[in-house]
Amino acid sequence: MSSIAAIIPIIALAVIAAIISVFLQQSKLPVLAVIAALATGAIIFLRLLPSFSELISLFENIALKSGLNSYYFVVVIKVIGIAYIAEFGAQLCRDAGQGAIALKVEIAAKVAIMLLAMPIASALLQSVLRLLQ
Repeated sequence: MSSIAAIIPIIALAVIAAIISVFLQQSKLPVLAVIAALATGAIIFLRLLPSFSELISLFENIALKSGLNSYYFVVVIKVIGIAYIAEFGAQLCRDAGQGAIALKVEIAAKVAIMLLAMPIASALLQSVLRLLQ
């Protein structure tokens, strides 16, 4: 998704799906409204996958040019991936009317991110302690 014009079909799909969902909800077919919302979310996510790949390639190039340790790069990419996927999953849960489950998804993502960040935080703390000695 390298241009602004590439987002227009996604926005159009989302608006059409929202209108359809509202009509289905009002026509006493709330199950179909939820299915339409979830299917739309899945379609949008699938359309974005190539963009994620492009972003990862850009980050890899930046990391290579900067001489950044590849371990840190991998952790940053994983954290970003967890954050995006968890947000997407939580929003799908909210679309289905399951706000409590959405909160659990967000908490699980935060724990996963903390677990990924702990080795870096530990290394940083050890470096600070060495500097203070």
